[in-house]
Amino acid sequence: MFSELKFPVPWGHVAAKAWGPSEGHPVLCLHGWLDNANTFDKLIPLLPRGCYYVAMDFSGHGLSSHRPAGCPYHFLDYVTDVRRVAAALQWKRFTLMGHSMGGAVAGMFCFLYPEMVDKLILLESLGFLLAPEDTEAWLKSKRRVIDRLLSLEAKQQTPKARSPEAALQRLLEANSHLTAEGGAILLQRGATETPAGLVYNRDMRARTQSREFFTVEQCVKLLQKIQDRVLIIISQDGLLVPHNLPSRNHFVKALQEAFESTLKEHIQLAEVPGSHFVHLNEPEVVSGIISNFLTAQNTRARL
Repeated sequence: MFSELKFPVPWGHVAAKAWGPSEGHPVLCLHGWLDNANTFDKLIPLLPRGCYYVAMDFSGHGLSSHRPAGCPYHFLDYVTDVRRVAAALQWKRFTLMGHSMGGAVAGMFCFLYPEMVDKLILLESLGFLLAPEDTEAWLKSKRRVIDRLLSLEAKQQTPKARSPEAALQRLLEANSHLTAEGGAILLQRGATETPAGLVYNRDMRARTQSREFFTVEQCVKLLQKIQDRVLIIISQDGLLVPHNLPSRNHFVKALQEAFESTLKEHIQLAEVPGSHFVHLNEPEVVSGIISNFLTAQNTRARL
């Protein structure tokens, strides 16, 4: 059983769903790009019942309000969403669990507010968004954000309505790592029924978010700010394995080495069978690892 939550923000609200006793140890769960809080529906019931899990919808995703007209989606805005929700819940210190982009948001939050995070769980994420290989690629990525935003505003398209079958099929085509069951779960919160059919809830502008990229050197310095334990779960057929990142292998390898050398015994790296959405498709594969991590006592001294 879960309950729905809404947190007021200046442009509307941030939506979330919660499991467990509100007095339990707080765990804030962050979904991936263009997903929503339902990504944790099958995992959280398998985790320790003494915790209070809140899975939020980032702005422009799920049941959360879209940002005001004319505003792009900056990566740091998602980090701000986390800070707003933590303030609304009056959480001073809590665990962060993030999948994919949500892991990068969780990582950035850790670096900015290390005193607020007791444990960090990264699912198919290394906590950073990898920097483009060269300056021209970086410039193109920034230009693309501006051009796409202006293009969307010029078109002023009405969101397309689809049959439930077509909406699911479109979602699965865009996410090859999703099963039909997983896609249907995301769609329950990711679309609204209208007389013409299902309409995706996500803001089209969220597809062109302005990201925060880091070099390996910057990553190493940021890792030194983490105060407590980190769990990283990587899927064997996910997006962070060598055959899926042919041009970025050296970056991923260097980043993993940086994690291990900087955090030493305070980091746990686990490789599991499954895809990018293993936590949704086959939650039992990761639930035991996460449960053990959540219940283990922190031994690292506060910095």
